[in-house]
Amino acid sequence: MPFKMMILSALAATTALTLISAPARAEGEVNIYSYRQPDLIQPLLDAFTKETGIATNVLFLDKGLVERIQAEGANSPADLILTVDISRLTEAKEAGVTQPVNDETINKDIPAQYRDPDGNWFGLTTRGRVVYASKERVAQTEITYEELADPKWKGKICTRDGQHSYNVGLIASMIAHHGEADAEKWLAGLKNNLARKPDGGDRDQAKAIFAGECDIALGNSYYVGLMMTNEKEPEQKDWAGAIKVLFPNAADRGTHVNISGMALAKNAPNKDNALKLMEFLSEGDAQKIYAEQVFEYPVKPGEEASAIVQSFGPIKADPLPLADIAANRKKASELVDKVGYNDGAEM
Repeated sequence: MPFKMMILSALAATTALTLISAPARAEGEVNIYSYRQPDLIQPLLDAFTKETGIATNVLFLDKGLVERIQAEGANSPADLILTVDISRLTEAKEAGVTQPVNDETINKDIPAQYRDPDGNWFGLTTRGRVVYASKERVAQTEITYEELADPKWKGKICTRDGQHSYNVGLIASMIAHHGEADAEKWLAGLKNNLARKPDGGDRDQAKAIFAGECDIALGNSYYVGLMMTNEKEPEQKDWAGAIKVLFPNAADRGTHVNISGMALAKNAPNKDNALKLMEFLSEGDAQKIYAEQVFEYPVKPGEEASAIVQSFGPIKADPLPLADIAANRKKASELVDKVGYNDGAEM
């Protein structure tokens, strides 16, 4: 039975899904299981089909992607996995639903720091974990992650849930750079500077700055572009207009970055087509299209970000391999609970 395109909303993601019982072995297609919204990747897939004649089928899930592939087992129609975070890439590898790829084109285009050492996943774009700062109330133009624990920011910082993968990734990078003990002290200091209990998403932090609830916040760089261009909810343009983007540690090691990425599914029935798509996604034209669609940075050296992203200012990315950071994610999650981060500042 041909694989059909299914797009599941967050509400529908809780609905039981019917497992496909037979392999999808149609010629000239590739089946993609994606954590990334279909409308964000469709221009890429359209360009791939135009160039190669290979059709693309997308199954979007906002959660449970790895579990679905595990349940489908050897009969899974999944060829390629697209994700939005290093944690989900490492989760897929550790769950045994990926297979290694050693491809000359991909390895040439994607720097080693954004590749799994075993070839099980590859980064496509990066985004910085930056500081949103009030244009009205914050004069400084430089900041470090370490400074977020300085008492001068007491009652002035907003963040989302400390256990969210974006924050866990940042904390894991602090462990990688400073060791677990110092990272714990830093996280406790950050907690005590919170203006309120962690809540909402990254855009909500910009909204809180706009509303005067806090002066600075942690957020991903690409959300600024999404807010600036949001025609459906134009009030988000005001949130974006109230903040400036500060790239932490620009004067030393650089800003922590995360990735969107891809992995070849373990039992890919259309493996050759999937590899062609992976090569396509790693090359310059696709990198440019993808980065412009999602307001992120291409991982391929020499490829420029969109004009909107460049307007945030230059980014110097922390060169520490993401695999090294990912290795500290469990410790980072434990520290969030240990310091009681989500309880907010002590009064």
